[in-house]
Amino acid sequence: MSGVAGPRGALGHGTLVADPAPIIVAAEFGGADFAWLDGLRRAHFPPERNQIAAHLTLFHHLPPSLIGELDARLRAATQRTSPPAATIEEAMLLGRGVALRVRSAALAQIRDQLADAFDGVLTPQDRAGWRPHVTIQNKVDPAVARRLHASLSGDPSIARPLCIAGLAAHFYRGGPWELIARYRFAR
Repeated sequence: MSGVAGPRGALGHGTLVADPAPIIVAAEFGGADFAWLDGLRRAHFPPERNQIAAHLTLFHHLPPSLIGELDARLRAATQRTSPPAATIEEAMLLGRGVALRVRSAALAQIRDQLADAFDGVLTPQDRAGWRPHVTIQNKVDPAVARRLHASLSGDPSIARPLCIAGLAAHFYRGGPWELIARYRFAR
């Protein structure tokens, strides 16, 4: 399923469409993990701000000029690679929200390789140390965030294995992300 075209046909059959929007790269989850994480996000994220589904961001802002090279690198990173082992470790307090901390040495290695390849064009946010997490609440009153954090910190079912099914590239236009392509790990 690598290179599945998005709504504007940004990738496919060797044709690239020029687009000024920055690119976001995120890891996608297996079905059961996605349903659980997205359910938490829908339950705790302010509905008017929840424009995207649960995700694990690898890069927040890559220039659209990289689309061809990014496609090749994401294909290479996933085509012959088993899904990276990953775990959710704990709830993290973000001040005005809560996230679940993710640990995956194999996914971190993929991210590091991509960061090295694109080093000269990374934004300060993407150049900074990567702290993999899934945000399930954001932009709420700090007291609300503290209550959710306390609740999740006391829940032993939060720490668990996490299925990383693939990677995806999206255009960011200030609202919901626009899918460019999905790249599934080999089974």
